[in-house]
Amino acid sequence: MNLYIRYFDYETLTTSFDQAFDFLYSIEEIGMNPRIEQDIRDYMNSKVLFPKRYKVRSKIYFIMIKTTARTMEEFKNHKKNVSDDETVSEIKRQQMELMEHLNEERHGWYEGAIEFKRVVVNPVNGKCVTLDTRFVAQCKAFSAVDCYNRIVEHLQGRVDDRSQFPSVKGKKFQYRFLGDKPEVSEQ
Repeated sequence: MNLYIRYFDYETLTTSFDQAFDFLYSIEEIGMNPRIEQDIRDYMNSKVLFPKRYKVRSKIYFIMIKTTARTMEEFKNHKKNVSDDETVSEIKRQQMELMEHLNEERHGWYEGAIEFKRVVVNPVNGKCVTLDTRFVAQCKAFSAVDCYNRIVEHLQGRVDDRSQFPSVKGKKFQYRFLGDKPEVSEQ
């Protein structure tokens, strides 16, 4: 897949990491660093098809979009005419694959990790604060989706109702199948 990158009037369509990084490093305002570079590599290698944006400063972002378009013209025309059956069917195929994998029935122990937005009341001023919270649990489930549902169900009874949980299809939920018996971690 290729990568479309835009920052205000600057835009490009890249086919490799090197082209993407050359473009981003050429714009001084962005302030590229190794952390952003690694995050972009992870995004390009992942199966996630959603656009990704990076904060440059308050309310200023640059955006990246994965595409199968080979030229900028093809990319721009695709945005105007979304009837490009090949691209749409590829995206749908990848989404279906992901859901099949998540729903694959495999009874046993799973370790699930979820990163969610937890609402907590600040004891000093009584106002609510949203915190990024990571929760990891081992549970017996029938599938990865069942593992996700059990974790969310467990958390919903223990956190503020306004807390927000990510989609099971997103990268804020990870899991691994442990087998018939859970692993005991020594810490």
